Amino acid sequence: RRLRPLLEGRRVEADLAPNLPMVQVDGVLIGQVLANLLENATKYTPPGTRIHVGAQLAHGELEVSVADEGPGLPPGEETRIFEKFHRAAPEAAQSGVGLGLAICRAIVTLHGGTIGVENLPAGGAVFRFTLPVGAPPAGAALPR
Repeated sequence: RRLRPLLEGRRVEADLAPNLPMVQVDGVLIGQVLANLLENATKYTPPGTRIHVGAQLAHGELEVSVADEGPGLPPGEETRIFEKFHRAAPEAAQSGVGLGLAICRAIVTLHGGTIGVENLPAGGAVFRFTLPVGAPPAGAALPR
């Protein structure tokens, strides 16, 4: 709901595999990861383009993806983009200080998962993060 104004005029499509397993996560934090990825997709893609959100079981983990139809990332930015204060493209009309993806990485890592991005062959980028199925990793202190 809070992203509705930002997503206005975009086609957001969801493709969720049937019978996905439950995962033990902090819902507010994982919600923030999804919000940051969706907001990022709207900042760096042309208005009216499609955003695809997917979830599936892959290699025993829940894999969530957010794909866009923008220009994709410049070569070599796939890991740097998750660094604090780093932007793959020069700041123009985008707001923020470059912390959104660093926050995503911290949250996903806290949950025992991984996050990455790659360019799509037809254009655009896809961000994927994984979450372990079952109990959180030993020593993870998720907020209650």
